[in-house]
Amino acid sequence: MNTMKHYFLTITLFLLISNVPAQEIPSYYKVGVLKGNMQDAKTKVSNALKTKNFKIFGSYSPAGNPAYEVICFTRSDIYGITLIGKDQRVLASMQKVALRKTSEGIEVSLLNPEYIFNAYLRDKITPYETKLQKITNDIKDALKAVGNDFTPFGGSLTKEELRKYHYMMAMPYFDDPVELKTFSSFEDGARIIEKNLAAKKGHMLKVYSLRFNKSKIAVYGIGLLDKEEGEAYFLPKIGDRHIAALPYEILLLENKAIMLHGKYRLALHWPKLTMAQFMKISSTPGDIEDMLEALCEE
Repeated sequence: MNTMKHYFLTITLFLLISNVPAQEIPSYYKVGVLKGNMQDAKTKVSNALKTKNFKIFGSYSPAGNPAYEVICFTRSDIYGITLIGKDQRVLASMQKVALRKTSEGIEVSLLNPEYIFNAYLRDKITPYETKLQKITNDIKDALKAVGNDFTPFGGSLTKEELRKYHYMMAMPYFDDPVELKTFSSFEDGARIIEKNLAAKKGHMLKVYSLRFNKSKIAVYGIGLLDKEEGEAYFLPKIGDRHIAALPYEILLLENKAIMLHGKYRLALHWPKLTMAQFMKISSTPGDIEDMLEALCEE
């Protein structure tokens, strides 16, 4: 009798546990709203991040719009983890805070580090989860000097969904990057890309660069300022509140330049994007590929 009771109790507990919905991770947080001008807001956010030893690597106005600002920052313990495997996981190194002028003031938003860590580190994340959670907490703690809202927005996904993210059938995965160019060497690739960025080729702007010369890895954050095909074209169609998704990146791995496929990266950063919305920017993944490919040409 006791054995039967134990059996039924075990089954009941299993059913209860298996029916608990998996916790979803928000893609973005509204940190708060600041009064005053954009420059003052930018200074306040940057100084707040520095209190936790985060280094600001660059900032810019997406679409060339002065009502927008994105601040890119990182810390050595982040890229100490994300360099594992020496592949596209290193794209999780750079974190982003956005400022967007609204009728209420300047909204400060954060691209959730936990969301990106799970999406990009995927099956390699488990040994580092405690350290990554501390990094996320440090970012949030630093930004409490700016605002205490931390209201989720923009959609959310579970850890399992993020680690295997796939927008829909026939769409690319994280492991399906686009190969832009194979160079003769890492140094040659870096030289060509940096030369083209310095010349602002194709109305593209270098927002930041993160180079690891010993590993022969470099990440370039690039503002797509072409008014016809860049951010000014696609942001109004899919939602400018998500500007902390930007800038887009070129990743140089030894002598090969790659980028995350637009059909993966845009969908991941706009997780509530409907197919109807996606169709409005159907040319954008290809446009971005063409633009970044041009930066790799001598």
